[in-house]
Amino acid sequence: QVRLVEAGGGLVQAGGSLRLSCTASGGTFSNYAMGWFRQAPGKEREFLATVNWSGDSTWHGDSVKGRFTISRDNAKKMVFLQMNSLKPEDTALYYCAAGSGMFGNYDYWGQGTQVTVSS
Repeated sequence: QVRLVEAGGGLVQAGGSLRLSCTASGGTFSNYAMGWFRQAPGKEREFLATVNWSGDSTWHGDSVKGRFTISRDNAKKMVFLQMNSLKPEDTALYYCAAGSGMFGNYDYWGQGTQVTVSS
């Protein structure tokens, strides 16, 4: 069983930056691909980015490509989402998740961290 805890959310002005982190406990962290998702009120959950087990392969969705960057540190059992050039439409609850593959099912989820971008 993998437990995930996100941190780093908050209130930021448009154009600003935040770095989200997700710390894992339990299980073998390096066995899992990791992903970041978000969900805004009234909207479906959106898949933002994923990184493979070793960190040498990443994918970013079109809505965040060029602004957000996913990375991981297996020694620290952490995954990060660097978010730059934030926009009000980035406001959402952000979740990290662990899965068996970058584009497979994600079996373990954190509780989320709120990101609010003011205009």
